Amino acid sequence: SARPRAGEPGRGVRVAVRRYDPIAVALWKHRLQAVTAEMGVALRRAAFSPNIKERCDYSTAIFDAEGRMLAQGDDIPVHLGSMPLSVQYALRDAPPEPGDVVALNDPFRGGTHLPDITLVRGVFDSRARPRFYVANRAHHADVGGMHAGSMPLATEIFQEGLRIPPLRLVRDGRMQEDVLRLILANVRTPDERRGDLRAQIASNHVGADRLQALLAAHGWNTLRRRGDELLDYAEDMTRRLLRTLPDGEYHAVDFLDDDGIEDVPVRIEVRVRLRRGKAHFDFSGSAPQVTGGLNAIEAITRSAVFYVIRSLVEETIPSNDGCMRPVTMTLPRASVVAAEPPAAVAGGNVETSQRLVDVLFEALRPALPERIPAASSGSMNNITIGGVDGEGVPYTYYETIAGGMGARPSANGISGVHTHMTNSLNTPIEALHHAYPFRVTRYALRRGSGGRGMRRGGDGLVREYLFSTPAQVSVLSERRRLPPPGAAGGADGKRGRNALWRDGRWRTLPGKFQIDVHAGDRLRIETPGGAGWGRPRLRRAQR
Repeated sequence: SARPRAGEPGRGVRVAVRRYDPIAVALWKHRLQAVTAEMGVALRRAAFSPNIKERCDYSTAIFDAEGRMLAQGDDIPVHLGSMPLSVQYALRDAPPEPGDVVALNDPFRGGTHLPDITLVRGVFDSRARPRFYVANRAHHADVGGMHAGSMPLATEIFQEGLRIPPLRLVRDGRMQEDVLRLILANVRTPDERRGDLRAQIASNHVGADRLQALLAAHGWNTLRRRGDELLDYAEDMTRRLLRTLPDGEYHAVDFLDDDGIEDVPVRIEVRVRLRRGKAHFDFSGSAPQVTGGLNAIEAITRSAVFYVIRSLVEETIPSNDGCMRPVTMTLPRASVVAAEPPAAVAGGNVETSQRLVDVLFEALRPALPERIPAASSGSMNNITIGGVDGEGVPYTYYETIAGGMGARPSANGISGVHTHMTNSLNTPIEALHHAYPFRVTRYALRRGSGGRGMRRGGDGLVREYLFSTPAQVSVLSERRRLPPPGAAGGADGKRGRNALWRDGRWRTLPGKFQIDVHAGDRLRIETPGGAGWGRPRLRRAQR
């Protein structure tokens, strides 16, 4: 529901902003983004695991001397919006000196969930004064814990894997071998983890080199001024968006199917107050933190808000901390949107983040009815597989499976695509067959799973695995009970389905489970379709 005040500004309002040299803004925006892009290329090419090399489950960013994000790669939204808190904790607890690289994954110190490891490196001038920081975050296919792949149905964070507070992995240019040995001793695939961590170190080295070159060419004063200008520009463009929306209070509620442990829907609620170019997001009505691992920490909720605000700004603006200056939040402590230790959080990063976006878009729909799409699949459909191959070598595999995009007011939804808080790729079957002792026997669009409407929702996917050796499998998925809701009279998208073939018949599995599979078993994941937008009869009339 929405209660805009009569007579308040609507779309088309002229808003005064600071003056900028548009060429300089565009030039420096692209210069810094080019650095983050090159960091990403270095990380992807040097990585060992298919999850990073093939799926691109990583993100890169640049921060100024105060820890404010100046630029980010076109990577994973749930990483990028939360990374500033990780950098702030790194600068507070283990400030990097020249030649240092600080590592952390602690969700309660700005992380997301334990498989996402963040590395931070400083960029210093000739007098060893920090001028910038470069950071990257990558999802490691295993960081220990009670189940292969470190995405279990846990009830506390200690079951989910190794928790790393900010510490120096590299000191004065030298790898801290004792720290590395500690990390590798707690994971199932140490060689792969070593390779991925070294790829992250190399990525930050590339970013630091490029920024050093910019410092040498333009000087610190110029770079500081241009960085401040990029932050101010992003702030002004965000305020201009907010000023075009009707002032008032907007409200929405949605639910997660369950937390994987207790069979109860989990409430996510937001109230959005818009007034004079500012926005306040109040999540006070959301459920207390739950027993299972669907708890999102503060950084995740902030990341979802950042993503929604950034995606609604029509101009091609820098994605930096300036976008969040007009935004405030109320996050209830020890809740499903701001969990506290020792809550389990593995699924909060991947599933609760998606529902947060659904709720935020639904709340803002009355203010921007011609821009807000119908709900997308609403799940990352996470699957982890681990075991020992035919030669006795341990392996772990992780991927997210795409679904259907929600229909937009101006176009149909896209089929088989990762949406919202995930921006990774689907793993190529050839890469999977090369690296792991199981096979994909079916990979196709799930025809007809998108919701009908004036604009149709995109279809989900069907992905089926055949196991040749025993393995541990865990799945965290959503929208298996509550479908993606249609908008403006459009139909809901179809719910997802999980099933196991064993002993000659299919058995339906819940949305969240962990099982031991046998040789010859098959697992089928059918992802949800996107919801439709607008009444179908309007589509016929338009034709």
